[in-house]
Amino acid sequence: MKLTKSERMELQRQSSARNVRADRARHARLILLVAEGLTWAEIRTKLDCSDSYISRWCQRFKADRLAGLFARYAGRRRYKVTERLEARVLAWTTKRKPVDGSTHWSSRKLAAEMGCALSHMTIARIWAKHGLKPHRLQGYLASNDPDFETKAADVIGLYLNPPQHAAVFCVDEKTAIQALDRKDPVLPLSPGRAERHGFEYFRHGTLSLYAAFNTKTGEVLGKTAERHTSAEFVAFLTDIVTNQSAGKEIHVIADNLSAHKTARVEEFLAEHPNVHLHFTPTYSSWLNQVELWFAKIERDVIARGVFTSVADLKRKLMRYIRRYNKQPKPVKWKYVDASGRITPESIVTIH
Repeated sequence: MKLTKSERMELQRQSSARNVRADRARHARLILLVAEGLTWAEIRTKLDCSDSYISRWCQRFKADRLAGLFARYAGRRRYKVTERLEARVLAWTTKRKPVDGSTHWSSRKLAAEMGCALSHMTIARIWAKHGLKPHRLQGYLASNDPDFETKAADVIGLYLNPPQHAAVFCVDEKTAIQALDRKDPVLPLSPGRAERHGFEYFRHGTLSLYAAFNTKTGEVLGKTAERHTSAEFVAFLTDIVTNQSAGKEIHVIADNLSAHKTARVEEFLAEHPNVHLHFTPTYSSWLNQVELWFAKIERDVIARGVFTSVADLKRKLMRYIRRYNKQPKPVKWKYVDASGRITPESIVTIH
């Protein structure tokens, strides 16, 4: 096999270059060895290849010269997933459980279980097409309150169309906040490493946090207490009234905790006719906007906090509330179609 000067230079460049595909470099070395006059046996030893490999690429080089050294893959036709096969995959995914006792399918596990030459990627594409995500799990809470619609409309109406010249507060308690102190020092955040806490901790005690979220301004009135009794709730309602101008209409949205419905609460409401208590439906605390703010303080202060005592916990909670009230943010409440709400009746229908 004879090579021109330019062909030899190009083949030598490809055979030694580090940014060239390995198969192309191997093809170039093969042609150079053939041009040097080496026997096929010697080439097989040097390149660890077969006679058919040598014959195929020599013939391609003779026919097309350098252009013939590009790998040519015939490929195969794309596997076509029929609607019937899609329906079968969806039925297995939604109506069966893995035989090994797993709680949900993985694409590889389902492909092995179905045994119909389906790859796990095909199953993954079918899941993506139909919006199935077996690895995900969401919780729900179905309210069994027969007056759900009436109570929910009352609460949502206060959010969307509050009475003029009145204050609307969402009130609740975050109970049993633990004052946890770490036994080992906290290792701070550093490049490439997250902040790390020791596994063991001291529990110094617990604290309850009362919060009243002003739906108009986003401001929060907070108070800590050792217990969450009816007396503490009435005392907190008194603080709310004290912080408003005399005679101002006050609407308080609260959940159905028994401490919110005692005789002492009724006496307070009789003494303060300008205070109106609105209860969310049972098992519907998500209608109370203060729960969103509780989630915020949980993320920002409590979850990763280190507290040397209950007093330290109280001080850090109140400091956070004071700083938050400098730039409060009200909740942008949106009303959407309630037809998708999960109810005890709909659960029976689904099953």
